[in-house]
Amino acid sequence: MMKRWIMPVSLLLALGAAVPALALDVSRLTDREAVSGLQEALNKGAAAAVGRLGALDGFWGNDTVRIPLPDTLRKAEKLLNSMGLGKQADELKLTLNRAAESAVKEAKPILVGAIRNMSWQDAKGILTGGETAATDYFRRTTSDALAGRFLPIVSKATGRLKLADKYNAYAGQAAKLGLLSEQEANLDQYVTHKAMDGLYYMIAEEEKAIRRDPVGQASKILRKVFGG
Repeated sequence: MMKRWIMPVSLLLALGAAVPALALDVSRLTDREAVSGLQEALNKGAAAAVGRLGALDGFWGNDTVRIPLPDTLRKAEKLLNSMGLGKQADELKLTLNRAAESAVKEAKPILVGAIRNMSWQDAKGILTGGETAATDYFRRTTSDALAGRFLPIVSKATGRLKLADKYNAYAGQAAKLGLLSEQEANLDQYVTHKAMDGLYYMIAEEEKAIRRDPVGQASKILRKVFGG
């Protein structure tokens, strides 16, 4: 019986690394080797991203993914402060990010499902694709499910603040007049999409980092793939 070779856990898409002098020859790997190894790597990478963002201050403590007030409300922030609503605005900003942290915890089973359902063609596209090919695959296959899972959690968190209700009422009228997007018109949908953007961003950053140093991450599998 042929020994089954699983790619190292740390190999998050290293096979698709952009090495101009070498061409990736996926024919050197069996379908089972390529798909199984890639699935294991993606599972670990996705779990790491969810774990970081789903922790306390995962969004709030990260300048890159911290969720700001929607543009419309940010423009009114000075006015809110002058009306003695500065504390409520600060509480709203914190709540938006806490809501995202809570919601992202629910992402793991959806991401795992997308990985489990990956076909050989999907895997081949990721292995030979660009530096964010796996992230693009996740966006394509999980966006609708993540939005459906995140929204109720976000709604529960923002619902504790009356300011969120007032914003939704005000912004809804502005949207009808074409002054802002429909997405911004609803605070819960805004946070849901920002949480998804933050998650995909973190997955993409991991993917790009490992692609930049594939040999250091997994030299054995690279020798097999690139014939080195």
